[in-house]
Amino acid sequence: MPSPVTTVVFDIGNVLIEWDPEHLYRRLIPDAAARRHFLTEVCSPDWNLEQDRGRSWSEAVAERVALYPDHADLIRAYDSGWHEMVPGEVPGSVRLLSELGDRGVPLYAITNFSAEKFVEARARFPFLGTAFRDTVVSAEERLLKPDPRIYEVLLARNGLDAASCVFIDDSLKNVEGARNVGMAAIHFTGAEALRVELRRMGFGV
Repeated sequence: MPSPVTTVVFDIGNVLIEWDPEHLYRRLIPDAAARRHFLTEVCSPDWNLEQDRGRSWSEAVAERVALYPDHADLIRAYDSGWHEMVPGEVPGSVRLLSELGDRGVPLYAITNFSAEKFVEARARFPFLGTAFRDTVVSAEERLLKPDPRIYEVLLARNGLDAASCVFIDDSLKNVEGARNVGMAAIHFTGAEALRVELRRMGFGV
């Protein structure tokens, strides 16, 4: 018989705390076309992902400013104004996390996150430092979801059986990455839908 799912593993960005560069750059670049160009060509998602892979923010900013000196202040704002991109908790998710914890459910996290920004986020959102038995941060491991090795870090480090875990992420490719290592997985679309899925799996929330 397959192992029952007893352990919940969360992603963090856009599952527990909101993150969207638009929150900052709508103010800094009011023109939608100019803002779209900046966020796709200058400070692109691929560029930002390298910080999640372990590159420092000082190195990242210097590299972009050298390439786009006319945008230097806007590039620096991606680092200095990061908290404006993170307006708060995802509605309902942290309450659900707390309910799971109160029921004694083992809780873990795997997140694609800059090491520097994760320190700042943990100071701002204390539950990030208290809710989980372990958190695998991509920048610290120099591995990014959906690389199977990042899920395996969590499993090996904590002696977990993949079949006993359900992983929750807003990215379908990261959900598939978890399934590829034998975990159950839920594509996050909102806290209430997540509650329904967890209840269906027997968590009783």
